[in-house]
Amino acid sequence: MLEITSLYISLSPTLQAIAWIVGVAVVLGILMWPLSVIVASFCVYDQTLRRKTKEQWGRGPSDSDANTMKMDSIGMAWYEENSSHKREVSITNDGLKLAGEYYDFGNDRCVIIFPGRTESLRYGYYFAKPYVESGYNLLLIDSRAHGLSDGEFNTVGFEESKDAVAWTKFLCDDLNVKSVLYHGNCIGSATALLALTSEACPDCVEGLVAEGMFANFGESMKNHIIERKKPIFMVYGMINFWMKHYTGHTMEFGPINVIDKMNKPLLMLHSREDIYSTPEYAQKLYDLASSESKEIVWFEHGRHSMLRVTDTERYDEAVKGFIARNFGKVKP
Repeated sequence: MLEITSLYISLSPTLQAIAWIVGVAVVLGILMWPLSVIVASFCVYDQTLRRKTKEQWGRGPSDSDANTMKMDSIGMAWYEENSSHKREVSITNDGLKLAGEYYDFGNDRCVIIFPGRTESLRYGYYFAKPYVESGYNLLLIDSRAHGLSDGEFNTVGFEESKDAVAWTKFLCDDLNVKSVLYHGNCIGSATALLALTSEACPDCVEGLVAEGMFANFGESMKNHIIERKKPIFMVYGMINFWMKHYTGHTMEFGPINVIDKMNKPLLMLHSREDIYSTPEYAQKLYDLASSESKEIVWFEHGRHSMLRVTDTERYDEAVKGFIARNFGKVKP
């Protein structure tokens, strides 16, 4: 320390001033780094998992890319053809009013389609066709904090799984549905799996079709950060801190922690090009599932949760084949 002081004194006034400025800048940089991490992590959490207005995460398309718009166009065409079967429905759970649409095709079994983050029940129109052809009624829902449903936070499947149980009880108790199949996309898959493996899940739930299911949302978040070429160090931990602060849940827990309890028929649909829910973790999930009737169908190409638009025929045949093998074919 004395040597540094002596060196500083020996400098000319101009160099002393420069050294002082540099020293202050270094100290401020060290002090500002934690603050910048706190601010950046909050912004990421706030933009990704918190709804601030009813217009955010509404019922329109969540993106304007070609595949999203194609899916929406095909989905809306399905809606126009089948809207006569629609009935507006709603339930209240956890103090939140949740909105949905029930499509009655005269069957005693029903599929619930759980959309991913930023998507509403309108997203489910696109996935309806193979289920209707397999003899199912449909329940399409706005997850909490999406579409017309109440709520502020997306809890990446935790609280949403309790809503899933409530919707299932509504179907079986109020609409006299005999059996329910879950279909989930991304976070919707986590929602469905957490519901299905909970003690509160009604016995009428018969199985799960999961597209793009992640091991836990933390892994998916890390991959999003890497894709954007941002540093993970400290930032990810602080994002998880904000989630725990606002919702009481951690991104470190997810499907990989409960899938060993999955003892009902399971169909996993996954892309080998998925950079968010990586194939490595998808295989781990499949291997851990305890179901005696489990299948995984790999798609060589396709973005995360956009497999049907990549290979519609193969996707629909996988779903219909899984249903036929496990729950019976369509009644004549």
